[in-house]
Amino acid sequence: MIPRFYYGGMNPKNTQFKKNSSGIAACAIIVTPGKEIQLFPEGRFRASDGRPKDAPHWKIDAELAASIIADFSARENRTVIDYEHQTLLTAQNGQPAPASGWFSKLEWRDSGLYAIDVEWTERATTMIESGEYKYISPVFTYDKKTGAIKSILNAALTNNPALDGMDAVAASQFAQLINQQNDQEKLSMEELLNNLRWMLNMPVTTTQEEIVAELQKAIDQIKTSATAATSAAGFNVANLIKSQADQIASLSLAVNNPDPARFVAVATMKAIQDELTALKKKELEREVGQVIQEALTSSKLLPPQVDWARSHGMKDLESLKQFIADQPPVAALTQTQTGGNPPEGIQSVDTQDSKAIAEAALKYQTEKASAGITVTTAQAVDAVLARK
Repeated sequence: MIPRFYYGGMNPKNTQFKKNSSGIAACAIIVTPGKEIQLFPEGRFRASDGRPKDAPHWKIDAELAASIIADFSARENRTVIDYEHQTLLTAQNGQPAPASGWFSKLEWRDSGLYAIDVEWTERATTMIESGEYKYISPVFTYDKKTGAIKSILNAALTNNPALDGMDAVAASQFAQLINQQNDQEKLSMEELLNNLRWMLNMPVTTTQEEIVAELQKAIDQIKTSATAATSAAGFNVANLIKSQADQIASLSLAVNNPDPARFVAVATMKAIQDELTALKKKELEREVGQVIQEALTSSKLLPPQVDWARSHGMKDLESLKQFIADQPPVAALTQTQTGGNPPEGIQSVDTQDSKAIAEAALKYQTEKASAGITVTTAQAVDAVLARK
């Protein structure tokens, strides 16, 4: 099947195509009233009058078709097929633009690009079957540098593949479509900025640059505080916020509903601590008693010193041990260090009464100390024993 083409691309001054890189064109292909219509043939093609003038040729292949199909599939509304491109002309002639059919699905085949779900109106079906209309003419955009087809705008039933003035009309209508898309993009961007202002708790007068700067601060903080999460392949902010909210909820639940198996009541803990303190005190008393007994046995401590030693040992056992270690043993009670002569000021005591000996020795030490004379415990005992 050889396609026929009826107008090439044109960009009037009032259009906004980037660097005039896009053109408008359409080709006419023989049509039947079935649900499938061919929109483009595969490969390179030109119009019978030599167009396009601003591109080496028109072309479409599987790769270009995939991009066109993806863009087309994103449309919410079905695409119209009208009569003689009246959709483009209605602004000029004021006439209605009834639809002859609709389609919403494209498919690439070895022979070209097809619309595969065409729904013709009853009127259009009758007119096609009776031969009143012969051609389907898709309106499309193309790249002026390469001739690659970029998108499909709509299509029309036509018998006149060379309508005067259609170049300018199509380009004007395409410019209007582009402007509408730009307006929608601007609106979408403003909605996005408003959402970011809300999320970052910024005034409605905040500029885009200020939003970007504040957003970068938030990104840096998230990366620093959640390094492991942000480095994961499937990371996104919503999941991070949900994860942290779940952790907070879990911790709050644990605080408000403690597990009895994991926590001990305050009263129970205090009772355990009191019992432990009592056991420690009892053990200390036992050890102090043992040290004192050993000191008495080794004659390094006298009975009158026992109360002092016990009190001191309960406060500082190591100090008591050191004191006893530094004391020389007391001489035998039957021995003296005064050559048998009783020291002055000491009365005779019963040598069998150790308590009396100790009291006399302590008294002797005190008297000597008041006179500025230092007397050891052993010397005091010897002095007492010397007075029998």
